[in-house]
Amino acid sequence: MSKLTTINNIYFIGVGGIGMSAIARYFLSKGAIVAGYDKTPTVLTNQLEKEGITIHYTDDITLAPQQPDVVVYTPAIPKDHQELNHYINNGFRVMKRSDILQWITENAFNICIAGTHGKTTVTSMVAHLLRHSNYGCNAFLGGISANYHTNFWSHERNVVVVEADEYDRSFLKLSPNIEVITSMDPDHLDIYGTAEEVENAFVQFSQKLKPGGTIVAKYGLSRAAELRADHLLTYDHQNEAADIHVKSLQVIEGSYHFTVQGPDWSIPNLVLHMGGLHNIDNMIAAITVAKQLGIDNDKIVAAVADYKGVRRRFEYALKTTEHVLIDDYAHHPDELKALLSGVRSIFPDRKLTLVFQPHLFSRTKDQAAGFSATLDLADEVILLPIYPARELPMEGVNSEMLLNNMRLTN
Repeated sequence: MSKLTTINNIYFIGVGGIGMSAIARYFLSKGAIVAGYDKTPTVLTNQLEKEGITIHYTDDITLAPQQPDVVVYTPAIPKDHQELNHYINNGFRVMKRSDILQWITENAFNICIAGTHGKTTVTSMVAHLLRHSNYGCNAFLGGISANYHTNFWSHERNVVVVEADEYDRSFLKLSPNIEVITSMDPDHLDIYGTAEEVENAFVQFSQKLKPGGTIVAKYGLSRAAELRADHLLTYDHQNEAADIHVKSLQVIEGSYHFTVQGPDWSIPNLVLHMGGLHNIDNMIAAITVAKQLGIDNDKIVAAVADYKGVRRRFEYALKTTEHVLIDDYAHHPDELKALLSGVRSIFPDRKLTLVFQPHLFSRTKDQAAGFSATLDLADEVILLPIYPARELPMEGVNSEMLLNNMRLTN
């Protein structure tokens, strides 16, 4: 933590990003002067301003701090950004988000949640279990907790729960005591090139585990035999071959009731009010982490029942007897398939209309066949134009290419 004591004035380029805003809130909680730039105002940036962070929305160095101790930026910022280049060219200390996160976590007990999908939900679940049980943690979430309405909180206990992002291989800068690996399916192929390279990065991530550490991994990962850990536990809600699995699963009034069975422990009477069978997997991963920390079963049961989810992760925007509207960030074919399966499990007799906006041109191109096949699982589909995020358009890559490969007629 000694490196951080020199930071009294910090500037974030891309402060409205979900990962950046959590770190900005961290420094604000430590008493630093925090300012930021982002392209457009959002609900999140408005909230950051209310909390005391000065933000502007024009790439103009005259609006930015003149003498920040550190400038932090996200890979989503374009290389021709005037402010970023000013700080680089004038010798300021300029760091990627992953580098400053490495500084924050280097002397902590770190619980790092990784995976090409599911990591935001599992991170929020682990952090919630630790907070609700009064175990305590510092949490850096990749989404807004519906329980606490934030993506960051602090605690005097030197335990950090952090979402470990595989994009740009950022997670290789972390030093975990406990790792959760939810998946290693192909994603970010614009960075990695091949599915094998994605898997290689997760194997390398396992090698970052501190001595005596534990990996909690989804059962059946393709490279599981190569994961390096003193303790390796697998989980899968429906496969009894996994070290941690589920028994007596029931759906009662839209909630999941179940027992979690571990290697030498069992927790009955669990109730999860968040929909989606994949979220049972996510929760038993979080429960496994809580058990590794020695949290009592009754505290786990109470915390699970109180878990309200993450915004845009199977979030009920409307729920009446006639209509249900669910908002979800699913942006990979496997995530989309899990979402649709979860909806069917809770509402088996309802017509399922899917409104889908693909995220990133590169991902749409790389996963086109998977998206089209998964979209066919809905009863009706409304396709929106691709959301570009950090990317420029690609010739011939659009939502119509998904539509043309679909068999669904509605």
